[in-house]
This record gives sequence, C-alpha cells and structure tokens, in this order.
Amino acid sequence: MRPNHRRVWGALSLALGVFLLVQDRVFAKPTDEHKAEREAISAILSAQQTAWNRGDVDAFLVGYWRSPELTFSGSSGVARGWDGVRARYKKNYPDKTAMGKLDFSELEFRFLGPDVALVLGKWHLQREKDELGGVFTLVWQRFPDGWKIIHDHTSAVRPAE
Repeated sequence: MRPNHRRVWGALSLALGVFLLVQDRVFAKPTDEHKAEREAISAILSAQQTAWNRGDVDAFLVGYWRSPELTFSGSSGVARGWDGVRARYKKNYPDKTAMGKLDFSELEFRFLGPDVALVLGKWHLQREKDELGGVFTLVWQRFPDGWKIIHDHTSAVRPAE
C-alpha cells in the first residue's frame, strides 16, 4: 500500500470506530443504573403508606433517619431531630381518624450521588370529614442499614376552585 492509502484506511478505521462507539451509546437501549435504588426507596415509601393507613406513626417513622440531625420542614416550621419529627406527627395526627388514608403518587427520583437521592412526589390524605393533599421533597441517604429520609419538606396544596 502506498503511504496515502494507509492514511486513508487509518482515518476510515478511526472514523468507523468512533461511529460505532457513538452509535452504540446513542441507539442502545437506555440502561437503568439506579433501578435497584429506586425499588428500595419505593419499598420503604410503600411500607410507610401501609403503616400510616393502619394508624401506626412509629412504624411510619422507620423510614426516617433516627438522628438528632433529621429535619422536617412544613407549614408550621422546622422540626429537628427524630424525636422532634415524631412529636410533630403525634401532635398533628393523634389517632387513626386524624391520620385517614394516605396515598403517594407521581414519584420522581433524582440521584445526586451513589448514596444520596432526592424524591419529589404528591401526597393525598382522605379522611372521614375532609381531604388534604400536597407535594413533598424527600432527601434520602443510604446508610449501612439501608436508605433513610434525612430531610422532608412537605407542603399542602389547596385544590383549584
């Protein structure tokens, strides 16, 4: 082969290699690198919903980080620490009737690192006398014993009239 042909074939080989690499990434099926993490967090949220609907605040709180550094932000301000968050829930939801039936929906997951996730969602509470709903943002951290909520910001949203 002449030197020019070698350059042409070399350039074509390189171009083909780059094309195949790019084509593989562009047209390949999307990988779901966070599927297991999403499933683990979703399972905790499902267990929380079940605990809430049977009137068990303490079982509901198992999904939260049991630490004085836990924070909860809501319409009444910031509750600090696991004991403070528990006291807030017990005060606002003293019994099963006040707790009603809870549903979570429209969950969106954003992974901020291998051990930190942000979950956005909607909540709906159906009670005998009324219903409430709103949105939440949960910051999750993975610990040796699993995923835990380290910060919860929950807001009520009034239905459009």
